[in-house]
Parts: sequence; C-alpha cells; structure tokens
Amino acid sequence: MSIRIFVYDDHQDRRDSLKALISLQEGLQYVGGAADCSLALADMETYYPDVVLMDVTMPGVDGLEGLKLIKTKFPAIKVLMQTAFDDSNKIFTSITYGASGYILKRDKPQRILEAIVEVYEGGAVMNPAIAQKVLDYFRPGPATSPLSPREHEVLALLAEGLSYKLVADRLCVSYTTINTHTKRIYEKLHISSLGEAIAWYYKRQLK
Repeated sequence: MSIRIFVYDDHQDRRDSLKALISLQEGLQYVGGAADCSLALADMETYYPDVVLMDVTMPGVDGLEGLKLIKTKFPAIKVLMQTAFDDSNKIFTSITYGASGYILKRDKPQRILEAIVEVYEGGAVMNPAIAQKVLDYFRPGPATSPLSPREHEVLALLAEGLSYKLVADRLCVSYTTINTHTKRIYEKLHISSLGEAIAWYYKRQLK
C-alpha cells in the first residue's frame, strides 16, 4: 500500500520536482498538485490523499487557510507545511491549525521524503531550526500539569518528531500502548491534534 500525497505549491517547477522525487520512492504515490488552495476541499474529495505537502505562501488562498480548511473537513489527512522562511508566527499558526509538521524547502530531498513517512505514521516533524523557533516563541511559565509522568515522557518524545512506532520502541512498549497514552493526553488537555499537544508541551517546557 502506497502513501498518497498531494502537493500545493505556486511554482510549477517545484511541483514537478516533488512529483519526480515522490514517484521514484517506493511506497509513495503522487496523486496530484495545485498552485493554491482555492479548490482545497474539492481536491481532497477527489484525491483523498494520506499526506498533503503544503506550501505556506501562495497567491490566492494560501497554505495556512488551506490547512485550516482541510483539517476542519478532513481531520484524518496529515498536512506537512513547507516554506522558504522559518517565520515564527506562521509556524505557531500552522501548529494551532493542526499541521503535522513544518519543514523548510531547502531541506534535503531525502529529509522531505522521511518527513512525509513520519507524519503519515503519526509523528510530528520539525526542521531543527524551526523547532528552536518554536521554543523561542513560547515563554515558559509555571503551570500544573494534568498529565502523568509517563504521559509527559510520551509527549516529550512525540515533540522530538518521533513516530508512534519509534516512541514505542524507545520505551519498550507496544504501538497500542502509545496510542492509548496519546488519546489520554488529548482527553486531559481537551485537544484534538498532535500539533496542539506539542504546542502545549513547548509552552510549558515539559521534561
């Protein structure tokens, strides 16, 4: 079974390059692309991708608005944001809108492919420079946490960008156990996405 990928980017050559890159990778399938998100909902209904590779800055309906539309109507679709600039405000907005990751266009092709697989598997991907921006964006403050020590540990590893499977391997437990912990984290924090959980984590600088 292949991971179905749809690409939004206003540059045709960039879309063509990503199509070629994805098509050469076993287990990945490029299903379509568009220059902006004006038809985002129709695109999702037509192609129903597993992962959307989303350019942040586009004329017309941009990536942030497209992300919001997609996650509102199709919450199961993973959206991986990509941009040429590590802008803190856009990074934070992407996370709050439910993005599964945020990478830079200058990241190496292999890293882009890995990021697609990681978000598909439930991970949260961030370029190291972007992760630092997120840390800098949030001001730490004292706060009591409703999470258990084990849930803190799981969330910390997910915030590093590890997939559920890799977290399970690291903690020597099953994938199902990590999935259960994550659901409890969502319930306790009254949230519905991994991006929101990671935003909560960084804001409080949990250990």
